[in-house]
Amino acid sequence: MFRRRPEAVGPTVTVTVEGTELHVPQGVSAAAAMLLAGLASVRETPVTGAKRSPYCLMGICFDCLAEIDGQPNRQSCMVTVAPGMAIRRQRGKRSVGIE
Repeated sequence: MFRRRPEAVGPTVTVTVEGTELHVPQGVSAAAAMLLAGLASVRETPVTGAKRSPYCLMGICFDCLAEIDGQPNRQSCMVTVAPGMAIRRQRGKRSVGIE
C-alpha cells in the first residue's frame, strides 16, 4: 500500500509494529510506521468491529487510534516514532482506567 520513495534516504529508527521490528524514517508518525509495515487497518471499532485506517493524518478523525508503548487510545498520527517504540493495532473497546 505505502512504501518509501527510493530517493528518500536518511536516518532511521527501529520500532516494533505488531511484534515485527521495522526500520522507519526518523521523524515519521506512528501511523505512518503502521502503514509502512503494510497494515491495511490499524484499529477496529468497539461496536461492530469494522476495520479503520488512518484517514486525515492530522488529529481530527480519530480513525488512527492505536496502542503505543502499552497505552491504548493514542492518536497514532500525532505521535512521532522513537527508538524502541512498540505499536499495536487497537482492537475493540478499550477502557480509560476509571472505575
